[in-house]
Amino acid sequence: MRMKIGTAPDSWGVWFPENDKQIPWERCMNEMAEAGYKGIELGPWGYLPNDYARLKQELEKRNLALTATTLVGDLTSSQKTDELIALLDEMAVLQLKFPEAKYVVLIDDCYTDLFTGELLRPELLDQEQWEHFIQNINRIKAHAKTKYGLQVVFHPHAQSHIETEVQIERLLNDTDIDLCLDTGHHAYTDGDPVSFMKKHHERIPYLHIKSCDFAVREQMKKEKWPFAKAVSEDIMCEPERGAVDMEAFFQVLSDIDFNGWAIVEQDMYPAPFDKPYPIAKRTMDYLRNISIERIKA
Repeated sequence: MRMKIGTAPDSWGVWFPENDKQIPWERCMNEMAEAGYKGIELGPWGYLPNDYARLKQELEKRNLALTATTLVGDLTSSQKTDELIALLDEMAVLQLKFPEAKYVVLIDDCYTDLFTGELLRPELLDQEQWEHFIQNINRIKAHAKTKYGLQVVFHPHAQSHIETEVQIERLLNDTDIDLCLDTGHHAYTDGDPVSFMKKHHERIPYLHIKSCDFAVREQMKKEKWPFAKAVSEDIMCEPERGAVDMEAFFQVLSDIDFNGWAIVEQDMYPAPFDKPYPIAKRTMDYLRNISIERIKA
């Protein structure tokens, strides 16, 4: 297995380019390196330095590679899709200078407000809405590939229009887009990331690794928490501690000789500044150990 393990600013409680509840980027990058990770995602555009010379210097002195950028927006909207393509253009100028950063992780906005739970868009799309949604995804994918040679990977996400296994299967059937499979979000909607990875690994070149705490999920449902509240209560948790059978998942990765990045991306917001590092270090040690065990086997 030639898998490489990285992480993302999300695992340090970073959701926005600027926010007084977020850890300073220098400390975030220092702790990423100290925890043993070798690659990182860029996170929200503007959080990490987006000047090439500065970012290159900051990555190199910590022995970190840039793996991907991220686009998040309302993919049911043509206007928002235009805005995402404009942001892709801006980020690509930087991204293309980092040879390891081949991927653009595309995420559909939640249909609920993260902080209030208010329904912002229909939870389910009718046929016409679905076709428009697929057209917008294909526009972004084609633009990234044709203009920049970058690969868009779609990230199914809780409370978005691609969250359940049925919806993901429909996306795979109706497009040729590949996936960023997120083990925690997949489990959140009662999917089985182990069997799904086994079935669809040829369409999954890039991974987000975390688990889901079903006890928190049940409390969320009972008390009708918005998703951000559930995140603050650690609904997405360490790979060793949640509902995902991570050892079985890594066995699948070993069986298929997975050759790509597995990015630890444990949703946190807000996060006390001293919270992320111990979790990141435990997670890195755990994933390294179960990877080595399978390589030896």
